[in-house]
This record gives sequence, C-alpha cells and structure tokens, in this order.
Amino acid sequence: MVQIEGKQFIGFDEHAGGTETFRSTHAATGEQLNYIFHKATQAEVELACEKAGDAFQVYRKKSGVEKAVFLETIAKEIETLGDQLIDICCQETALPKGRIEGERSRTINQLLMFASLLREGSWLDARIELADPLRTPLPKPDIRYMHVGLGPVVVFGASNFPLAFSVAGGDTASALAAGCPVIFKAHSAHPATAELVARAIREAARKTKMPDGVFSLLHGEGSIVGMQLVKHKLIKAVGLTGSFTAGKALFDAAVKRDQPIPVYAEMGSTNPVFVLPQAMKKNYEAIAKGFAASVTLGIGQFCTNPGMMMYQRDGVSDNFIASVKTEFENTLGGAMLTDTIFKSYTQGISRHKAEMDVLALGKEVEMNNSAHPVLFKTTADVLERHPQLAEEIFGPTSTLIEMKSKDEMLSAARNLSGHLTATVQGTEEDLVAHQDLLDILSQKVGRIVINGFPTGVEVCSAMVHGGPFPATTDGRSTSVGTAAIFRFTRAVCLQNMPQALLPPELRDENPLGIWRLVNGTRTKETIH
Repeated sequence: MVQIEGKQFIGFDEHAGGTETFRSTHAATGEQLNYIFHKATQAEVELACEKAGDAFQVYRKKSGVEKAVFLETIAKEIETLGDQLIDICCQETALPKGRIEGERSRTINQLLMFASLLREGSWLDARIELADPLRTPLPKPDIRYMHVGLGPVVVFGASNFPLAFSVAGGDTASALAAGCPVIFKAHSAHPATAELVARAIREAARKTKMPDGVFSLLHGEGSIVGMQLVKHKLIKAVGLTGSFTAGKALFDAAVKRDQPIPVYAEMGSTNPVFVLPQAMKKNYEAIAKGFAASVTLGIGQFCTNPGMMMYQRDGVSDNFIASVKTEFENTLGGAMLTDTIFKSYTQGISRHKAEMDVLALGKEVEMNNSAHPVLFKTTADVLERHPQLAEEIFGPTSTLIEMKSKDEMLSAARNLSGHLTATVQGTEEDLVAHQDLLDILSQKVGRIVINGFPTGVEVCSAMVHGGPFPATTDGRSTSVGTAAIFRFTRAVCLQNMPQALLPPELRDENPLGIWRLVNGTRTKETIH
C-alpha cells in the first residue's frame, strides 16, 4: 500500500518537521487507511501564528466585496473536489454518502451566506453622529462607529460534522467574514478529509490574492497543539464544537493568559422535550414516531439530539409509552464516529442502567464501534435524587421522565442547566396554559422548538445555535447563522477623524452603498 503523507498547511507552504505521526482510520471497519500524518511541532505552531498575525494586518483592510469573493471561491473549490471528498469523508466517519453530500451543501451554503452578508454590509452596524459645533453648552464632536475583526482565530474541528463544523465550516466562515485569519486544528478522526478542504481554501486564497497566512491547518492533539495555539499571544479568539471537558480546558487556559481571550465552545446538551396534556391525547402516535427518529438520527451523534422527554402521567400516557417503545424497537444502530465516542457511549449507558429502567432497545448492527440504541424510563423524583442522569450521553439514547403534575414539570424545568434547545409538544390550548413553562425555558436554552424536534439546525440569519453554560462557554453567542460573525469582532469608534482617513464604510459619500445609522436614522443616503 502506498502511503500518502499528510503535512501542516502553514499559509501557502507545507511543513512536516515533526517525527510523531498517526494514521487515518476507516471508521466502520477499524482498518487503517493509507494516509499518515505528521503532528505539528512547537516551531510549526509558532510559524502559523506569526504568519496569521502578519496576514491580519493585510486581511483586515480587505473590503467586504474582496472577502466575499474569497468565501465564494472557497465554495467553488470545495465543489470542485467532487466525489473524492465524499468518498474519503465516508471512509473516515462511517457516515452515509447522502449525509455527507448534504453536509457539503450546507458547508457551501454557509460560505455563500456569509459572502452575501459581506456584500450587503449592514452587519458592520455602521453608526454616524455628525458634529454640531454650535451645540451648547459644549460643541458635539463627529463620532463614527463600526465593527472590526479581532485578529487571528483558532478553530477546532468537530468529530460529528466533518464538513459543516470543520475546516471550512461555520466557525471558519464567520471568522474569515469578520476579517480574521484562521488557524484550524484538524480533528484526528478525519484528517484526510480536513486536508482536502484545506487545499481548497489555500487554492481560493491564492486565486483571490489573499495574504499568505490567512489560513493554516495543523495536526496534533488538542491537549498539546491546541493548547499551544490557545495560549499564543497572537491568537485573539477560539471556536470549538466538542466535549465539555475539552471546551472547559480551553476556556480555562484562555482566561489565564496575560491577555485573556474569548472562547466560543459548544460543549454538549441534553435538549429536553416536554409533551403537554392535549398534545399527548391528540398526537401521541406521531410524537412517539418523531421522537424515536430524532433520538437515533445519525446514530444519535448530534449536539441537538433530544436526550430526555418529560410528560405528565394521565389516562393516555400508557398508550404513548407503548407507542414510543414500539417505534424505538424499530430503530437501527450503527458505527459511531470514533472508538473514543463509542467507549464513552457504552460507559454512559452502563451508568444509566444502574439507576433507571430500560424501556426499549433498537436493532443492533454488526460493525466496528456499533452503538445499540437504548431508551430509558424513570420518574421525576429519581431525576431529582440523581441529577447526573440529566447529563448528555452522546449517542442514540434518551430517557422518558414521568411527571405527576404540571407543578412537578415546572420544577424540573427550573432545575435544568443550560441547553442548546428545548422542545414543547402542545396544542394552542396547551401552550396558552403553559406560558409559565415557556418563560422558564426561555431562560434555559438558546432555541425553543414548538411541535417539532430539535435535530436539524436551519442555517439562516435568525438561527441561534448556542445556549447558557454548560451548553456553551458564552450564552450570548451563536455558532450558526449570520450573527455568528459577532463572536470575532469588536466595535471601534472614530472621533473627529478626517474624511480621507476614514474607512469607506464610514465616509460621508457611502461608496459601498451600505445601510448606516446616521443621527439615529437608518439610511443608505450620502451625507451632504
């Protein structure tokens, strides 16, 4: 077998100075693939950071249109990779071809979404307060405000989204849109996939004449290479989708720096589902079917996987439980993304079995690291005595939690920690009668879903994919949607700056034709 050597992509150059290597693995069989990768050295980390720092001084001055063309070119280059990208990604993740093709489309569309945002320009939140030298008792100065990029950003690849939350995923797209060079720490579960996409970004950077160092990709352990990056003085922000342990470790390291920096880590969530009484009576079969499908979609390896469902015990709940049991028994297991994720899943299932009843098991599949779907059932008082049962198990499992009353359900909702989502299944009558539940949930999650299921995150301007700690390290932000750009920006104010020295976004003639807030009025007009 001919080995293909993987290297560090540091700006436009490739490096392989490290002696430590690792192999890419076929996720479904455990077989090693013919890709061998060098782990980044300290010197290579340093070089990537230095190049990113130099690139920032050029890239931050690029116009919105220039950055938009860069993102659009990345999208084209990814599309040009064709079946090669799909085939390698399927091998490294055991995810089906249709899922990877859909994720490629999402990745491309995210890039194009941010390109459109840059062309339109209102994200800059440009504000102009014109001078009034005749104002008394003191003259009013000319004050102008806009968002600018923070500086070089480190992004960590997610295990469960090898494209959409990976090398050219949402974190990279939003950081580049903000004017920030990106150093990407590739996930060791799909390094060959990562390199293919990195080549596409590098080619796009060359074609659009972006500065050397606007993008780099490094291989290695998060605890070593990742920590070196997070602690480097030139790095100004971090984006991660991963485990609580990894996210909290990076956050702790970032805030202990001489110059602390923001860490936007999405760290997992149980995403509770609440079924209200009238919905239970009218729709219990449909709810049971949708719930079982949502729990086991993608072998349960979504951060929005519904990990628990709460309902009130009544005359119909027995029928509902029977329906859920039947639906869940028809679900299918499958290979998990990595050996580490599979081991964590089996350990979590064992812990739950010690405290709760198993209501149903899905169908097993014989393959490497194959997860068996498991549905548990318990009561509110058990959950209250063992709050750790509400912690996420990443995989195809969930727990039905029976409540004696509405008050018990409200109490359980108040005791929730931070989550990415909460779902409420209810008729209009239910929802009106449970406004207090909705009010509680609005304080606990980033997204409330009514009469649906949380798996499936729409990529659009209005999306919030985030939530209070411990779902994320910063509940004010989102990692999906155009608002994600604000994780990597800060506001700057220019007072009495001469017109010739103002950035185009803030000049009187508005050469970019963007929306601006001028003396409190939103307008595209030229200032006379």
